Amino acid sequence: MRETLHTVPFYKMHGSGNDFILFDNRVIGLTREEMPDWALKLCPRAFAVGADGMIFLDLDDRNNLDYIWHFFNSDGSRAEMCGNGSRCASLLAYKIGLAGRNQIFGTDAGPVKAMVLDEGLVKVQLTAPRELALDITLTLDDRHEVNVHRVNTGVPHAVVICESVKKVDVARMGKAIRFHRKFSPSGTNVNFIQILNSDSILLRTYERGVEKETFACGTGAAASVVVGSSLGLVQSPVRVTTSGGEELSVDISGNDVFLTGNAVMVYKGELMRHSFGL
Repeated sequence: MRETLHTVPFYKMHGSGNDFILFDNRVIGLTREEMPDWALKLCPRAFAVGADGMIFLDLDDRNNLDYIWHFFNSDGSRAEMCGNGSRCASLLAYKIGLAGRNQIFGTDAGPVKAMVLDEGLVKVQLTAPRELALDITLTLDDRHEVNVHRVNTGVPHAVVICESVKKVDVARMGKAIRFHRKFSPSGTNVNFIQILNSDSILLRTYERGVEKETFACGTGAAASVVVGSSLGLVQSPVRVTTSGGEELSVDISGNDVFLTGNAVMVYKGELMRHSFGL
């Protein structure tokens, strides 16, 4: 019979303002069925730890990867991939001795290669982009037409090119596109980008599963650069400035997409399980 820990160690991290609660599942031993409830109860801000998502690091039963992760959005939904989360997971895995600086870990989107660099930078090779489709015209609820591009960089993304991202109503337009029947049933993340020049863009993202604008989205940054490159608007490598004000670097080489940015260990804490009925 598994022993239940009354207090559980956890780590709070963020990548470019996209924040996560991380657990070493070797210590707490949760089943996959238990994990969504933890995300639902611990991600709400003000009432719990608060985060955009939750990550569990675990051993790979097949022993051909350094480790595997289980990633959940704040609404409890399981996600295939998260660029900013992957950098945080990689840094934590290195810090706790689960993997070295160069590592490969398993996600629902496939294996991800990562390299922990100096000064808190982490470089990850995302899964190869797929399902690229350019110039899709959508009619939103208010009968407003918008030109959208789509691509999957581990999770599905829609990209809208704007003259000024500051003027975009991300909450309204993001939600309308995220739930549009074109992207049903799974929906899509939605990125609004402004091209500054051939190697620099601004990005604001409405994230599926979080259901609001977040300070950054790594796979969204990658999707935006893939789309911009396909349209001939940018050339790799590209600096992506997020709504949180931080910069991500996206480098495309053939069908390989690399994302580099900060991963920050904010604090380590202990969670009182009984406070949340866990």
